[in-house]
Amino acid sequence: MYRTHSNGELRAIHINKTVTLSGWVQKTRNKGFMIWVDLRDRYGVTQLIFDDERTSKSVMEIASKLGREFVIQVTGTVIERESKNPNMPTGDIEILVSEVTVLNESLTPPFTIENETDGGEDLRMKYRYLDIRRKPVRENLIFRHKVTMAVRNYLSEKSFVEVETPYLIKSTPEGARDFVVPSRMNAGQFYALPQSPQTFKQLLMVGGMDKYFQIVKCFRDEDLRADRQPEFTQIDCEMAFVEQEDILNTFEGLTRHLLQEINGVTLSAFPRMTYDEAMKKYGNDKPDIRFGMEFGELNEVAQHKDFSVFNQAELVVAISVPGGNSFTRKEIDSLIDWVKRPQVGALGMVYCRCNEDGTYKSSVDKFYDANDLAKWAEVTDAKPGDLICVLSGNANKVRAQLSALRMELAEKLGLRNPKEFAPLWVVDFPLLEWDEETNRFHAMHHPFTSPKPGQLELLATNPGAVKANAYDLVLNGNEIGGGSIRIHDKETQALMFDYLGFTPTEAKAQFGFLMDAFQYGAPPHGGIAFGLDRLVAILGGQETIRDFIAFPKNNSGRDVMIDAPAPLDKTQLEELSLQLNLKS
Repeated sequence: MYRTHSNGELRAIHINKTVTLSGWVQKTRNKGFMIWVDLRDRYGVTQLIFDDERTSKSVMEIASKLGREFVIQVTGTVIERESKNPNMPTGDIEILVSEVTVLNESLTPPFTIENETDGGEDLRMKYRYLDIRRKPVRENLIFRHKVTMAVRNYLSEKSFVEVETPYLIKSTPEGARDFVVPSRMNAGQFYALPQSPQTFKQLLMVGGMDKYFQIVKCFRDEDLRADRQPEFTQIDCEMAFVEQEDILNTFEGLTRHLLQEINGVTLSAFPRMTYDEAMKKYGNDKPDIRFGMEFGELNEVAQHKDFSVFNQAELVVAISVPGGNSFTRKEIDSLIDWVKRPQVGALGMVYCRCNEDGTYKSSVDKFYDANDLAKWAEVTDAKPGDLICVLSGNANKVRAQLSALRMELAEKLGLRNPKEFAPLWVVDFPLLEWDEETNRFHAMHHPFTSPKPGQLELLATNPGAVKANAYDLVLNGNEIGGGSIRIHDKETQALMFDYLGFTPTEAKAQFGFLMDAFQYGAPPHGGIAFGLDRLVAILGGQETIRDFIAFPKNNSGRDVMIDAPAPLDKTQLEELSLQLNLKS
């Protein structure tokens, strides 16, 4: 038996008990006549003590040679600790060691295995197996497990059945780039790794499974960032014989359950907002509603003077920053520089100070008088002590720019409290969006999303105006889930493919299996998929998903620990009927 107890388990009630512990040496303190060792496992840390008077010479000799991260087993007696440590759960006791066995020696690790480490992110990713020994990383993975189990338990109690779907599937032209897998047995042909199990879960509804879920790996070959990985995990769900309201109620219930179970937070019904309203008020379709700073459109009150910048703009839009009048001129100039960055793309920013005495001072006083500025304050709901920030230009671009500024200011002002949770349903998305590069419409979600009831006829006359029977769940400014009511008849699906630019032959080649299935009594159905990585991060008070993934990729999509992706040797390439022409 390697251990009778874990290293986080022993307390004062165990004093005088003989125990066996195993784990990693976190640190040693050697006084010559007395040695202390902190022994760690995933459950905690226990202090061991060796001394000349009570410990045999052979055991003292082994103890004196223990290094950091050695794996050891000890047997000894639980005794009361002379200098108690109230910051440790095991701080009232220590183990007087009588036997010690080195199970495995260790090289000196390249960084300290402590809560606060001296290792940079790249180094820790290369030695991720060591990083996982650190308490913050370990607790993040345990936290993810708790969330996953809470999801499984909730959905199982609601009669959902977890069904696995294939990883080796067919490449489709919609969505992000596929990761492809060459087939050795079918030379020149390729599988694709799924971006989602979308068509398979619809086929399960045709098959009568009624309520399906799966916690599943998905793959997208796209540009990366802190909250995006080439492989990610979805909570994928589908239900038959449902309307949008059924889906929203079911998965609002799941989200409330998680917030209560994991965070101890009780929330009432989630607010709902249309896509058009979200874009008008916040400039994006996943607004953070934990704070205000709603957009105010100033065209009517700002385009009547000789200020050509505003007069030539499609949209003049502003926010009022609470307490922003306290910003120094240097701080305001830094905000102007911030919005001019290529990542934001604004040409500049106009501002107006709302003074405590009710007067106003703007950067365009040459063109606007006090009455004009008072109207700006009225439209943006600015109060004395606030700062009005104004951007102008192309409507879509300027909304995105002001949205970015709003989030930057919220971070600066500490308005994004990670312990506060503000969920929101965004509904009534456009069914289609116009792509300037391809000069045609694309599905905003995917080609299996149904139009809102009664809007199918609009496809022929005004396709851009058609609303989708789709919905996103937003939490603290992050989209954590999205889904739709699906098309469930062959004729409507064929019509949708036609409007998306598929020829009948292309539609048949890509999705014929699904359209064939619709001819055998497909029920009305719909579903949703949650991004588990992002959901766990937000519930854990963070927004970077990498911290909650055991073995993440870096920003270049590489696993620096195992050095992947990597070349294949010539024999493997020949077996796969592949030939690489690499430029030197």
